[in-house]
Amino acid sequence: MSIINKGTSFANGEQLTADKINDLIDLATFNQDATDSQTTDVNSAGQIVVNQGGIDTAQLATGAVTKSKIENVANMKALGNTSGSASEPREVAILDEDDMSSDSATSLATQQSIKAYVTAMRPKFVPLTGGTTDLIKVFQATTTLTYNIADFTADMNTYPEFATSKITGLLVEGYAYSKNNTNVITAEGAVGSTTVIARSYTSGGDYITDSASTLMPVNSDTSTFQFEYTVGDTSGNVQSVIRGAIIQPGL
Repeated sequence: MSIINKGTSFANGEQLTADKINDLIDLATFNQDATDSQTTDVNSAGQIVVNQGGIDTAQLATGAVTKSKIENVANMKALGNTSGSASEPREVAILDEDDMSSDSATSLATQQSIKAYVTAMRPKFVPLTGGTTDLIKVFQATTTLTYNIADFTADMNTYPEFATSKITGLLVEGYAYSKNNTNVITAEGAVGSTTVIARSYTSGGDYITDSASTLMPVNSDTSTFQFEYTVGDTSGNVQSVIRGAIIQPGL
């Protein structure tokens, strides 16, 4: 099958001349049989060209496209697709933010930022120095005492990362002392977390005591912390102590 359109044709017995022989070559063009009509084609100028979209993975050898032949990617960018549907690759930002402050749903984080963020979320104990009222209280009558979470204080020179918005728990202690009845101290931080810390009970005889410590949860929507003192024996007493707070430094 011919792949060339001859520049001129000859008849049997026709005299050959230099011009006709030159035309045979010089005026020859490629015909469609010179291509596969898929990856290549013959254009209007008679040139063999690559069809638009004619090259696919079948024509590329493994490893044929090197990284140096791909368009440069801007610094701190990666190729990806965050459009929400299929699309061509595009540059996606790589953020180096230890606090993840951008809060982006379409960016990547560096390994260092992820490690720093996770490390900052490790709980830390901070001794408290003050609150709505004294952190140590003793009662000989039934009463309820409420602390506002926002009122708690700490030594900011030693714990500069402290903020009441970072409190996730309170370490508290309770003591109950009685001889002839029941004395109880309970605590509540997050809704539904009411816990008996200490209870002393006797129907007579020697004084008995009970004491315990516990970690009370504080949620993001918890604004107050409460002790409830139930005193059935006024010859005894109940005592509460707030030792400190558990904070998440990264919050």
